[in-house]
Amino acid sequence: MAIKSAISFAFISSLILVLVSGTNAGDIAIYRGQNRNEGTLAETCATGNYGFVNLAFLPTFGNGQTPMINLAGHCDPYSNGCTNLSSDIRSCQAKGIKVMLSIGGGAGYYLASSHDDRQVATYLWNNFLGGQSVSRSFGNAILDGIDFNIKGGTNQHWDDLARYRFGYSKHGDTKVYLTAAPQCPFPDAWVGGALKIGLFYYVWVQFYNNPTCQCTAGLPASPEAAVADLSLYLISLLKYFLPSMLWSRYYDDQSGYSSAIKSYV
Repeated sequence: MAIKSAISFAFISSLILVLVSGTNAGDIAIYRGQNRNEGTLAETCATGNYGFVNLAFLPTFGNGQTPMINLAGHCDPYSNGCTNLSSDIRSCQAKGIKVMLSIGGGAGYYLASSHDDRQVATYLWNNFLGGQSVSRSFGNAILDGIDFNIKGGTNQHWDDLARYRFGYSKHGDTKVYLTAAPQCPFPDAWVGGALKIGLFYYVWVQFYNNPTCQCTAGLPASPEAAVADLSLYLISLLKYFLPSMLWSRYYDDQSGYSSAIKSYV
């Protein structure tokens, strides 16, 4: 499957908009999980603004490590406290919203070999997707896919992980999505090789923290000013690049940006 192309813009406040070409209109993807003041997952989906919710992050995995999610105070994975999210996840999915697990983010992950990749893929399948495990982080809720938000470790073996992960999706009747969020310099230093294999359904390119390609000149310095000014700039592009992705639910809640662009996507 061909990789969908993408372009994005960023607020200085870290509110990120990624517009993806060649997809169905009407879907806004949001990253959620790294700010405890962003409300519940059920509240996120109840806004009616989002088609995808990326739960961020699973930052610890690979190289013999015990995988561990980190949702920044929303729940305690060490006491199985995140299983309480299962009802919220199913509530989102009942509304037609795809709920994804985003792996990576900050430091802590490392793939040592193709054997390591297979173990991680098996873990993801059994603990978050259609497999079975006695220690499923989100209980019996089955997520819709895996998002690769890779910014560390090495650039090796991510293609193998995608292949193994995609292979497991053939065991069930439900479509399992693979998405990725590479940095804007091409090819991406971490997952550039993995993107070449053509297994990712959506690619959200991150045009921020990269001076050579980030869009900052002339943009407002605060989210309060950004909604009106940046929306006018982007609306003319939305008919060419759909849908959109935002970082993050907290910043979107502060700015109201998804509400401002919803009718255009």
